[in-house]
Amino acid sequence: MDDGKYQEDLKSNRRLIRSQRLTIGGLVGCLFVALLIIYSILGAQKVIVTPPHVTESFWVSGEKVSNSYLEQMSGYVAWLMLDVTPGTINWKKDALLSFVEPAEHGKLKIRQEVEAERLKKLNASTYFLLQQLEPDEEKQQVFLTGRLRTYINGQETSVALKRYVARFVYRGGRTHLKTFEEAPNEPKNVAMASGAVR
Repeated sequence: MDDGKYQEDLKSNRRLIRSQRLTIGGLVGCLFVALLIIYSILGAQKVIVTPPHVTESFWVSGEKVSNSYLEQMSGYVAWLMLDVTPGTINWKKDALLSFVEPAEHGKLKIRQEVEAERLKKLNASTYFLLQQLEPDEEKQQVFLTGRLRTYINGQETSVALKRYVARFVYRGGRTHLKTFEEAPNEPKNVAMASGAVR
């Protein structure tokens, strides 16, 4: 065998093996990137809690949700918390607690249980007539203004203009209610709401 031809074949085979290694390395890299993309698409499931009746389109992106989503969710939360009777408060409490932020779950549960006892003791009902929504997409909160009607034994005992704020947090692909509390009435908002419905 010719030594020169042997050396030339050896160099040729080494070049071929080197190019095959680079090709295989590139393919493995592409496969890894493809697997990461597939995992990000399939592995990152989003659970979006929505009100039972969606009336407008909305978007969810990163850690934010749209104004229309905030409006619909805050209306649903107000219905669960403020439109209650002794017969409905327990199941509404359970529905509400299913999407409350974990850090606030215990506090809100106690608050709703105390309210349930009070309603049952007085045979009271409350109804909230929503008149105005003021969403703040940046802070992920909504101010709700309306009239809270209270009935005891079927008789209306009070009608009060109330303002509430609902704060939401979108974390881990899921929307949570952070807080729902009464807010101070601002004069311009009270005037607008007072003129809307009497």
